Amino acid sequence: MINRWWPVVLACALLGLMLPASEAFARQRILTGTVSYRERIALPPSAMIEVKLVDVSLADAPARTLARTSVRSGRQVPIPYRLRYDDRSLKPTGRYALEARISVNGRLWFLNTTHHAVTAGELVNGDIQVDRVGQEAEASPAGPSGRWLAEDINGRGVVDNAQSVLEIAANGAISGRGGCNGMGGRVTIRGSRIRIGQIVSTQMACPPAIMDQEGKFIKALESARSWRIDAARNKLLLLDAGGRSILVLARM
Repeated sequence: MINRWWPVVLACALLGLMLPASEAFARQRILTGTVSYRERIALPPSAMIEVKLVDVSLADAPARTLARTSVRSGRQVPIPYRLRYDDRSLKPTGRYALEARISVNGRLWFLNTTHHAVTAGELVNGDIQVDRVGQEAEASPAGPSGRWLAEDINGRGVVDNAQSVLEIAANGAISGRGGCNGMGGRVTIRGSRIRIGQIVSTQMACPPAIMDQEGKFIKALESARSWRIDAARNKLLLLDAGGRSILVLARM
């Protein structure tokens, strides 16, 4: 009996081993496209292009990154990319989007500002246009004056689809956006010491996650007591009274 059936048993066993592998392989997808911009600006060799596929299904929660790829410039726009992802992570009822940014030496130059939707089970147009958010000049002022984008608040990062922006003018005025609302106030800078007065803002309502970030951003600004520039990364660090970094901002 065993001698007569063992070829069939062996074939079934081999088929069982092969099916999961081929099924997993079939669920891997590669999304291709390009990243481009309108400005007549040449990218330096150090430019880094990053493209992400994110889950934006929950309006009151941070976007979740499903796949990510990075490309060293090496050429001018349009810059091609290949993003590998698992199509099992895309649900028919979910909402997904592509995000792209171009950075140079850790400094943000371009970012897509329009929603680039991805729908499960449909062909995706992977061509993304990004908009300029930074100046290409390598030199930057030694002080904290200028326009800055929050990258980290109290060591907990930031929400992917919300921008908390601080602009410090030479006359001591500050302005920007917490993520939802516009804001303004005054700042006093003496050497490495900094003191930001009470911040006033508009009263628009946004999803809870964005409002939570905005509140923490404003509280961190009002708690800042000193500052320093990380020249290697072109970042502004704001520190509390105990010397702890509470805000990391990138020059825009």
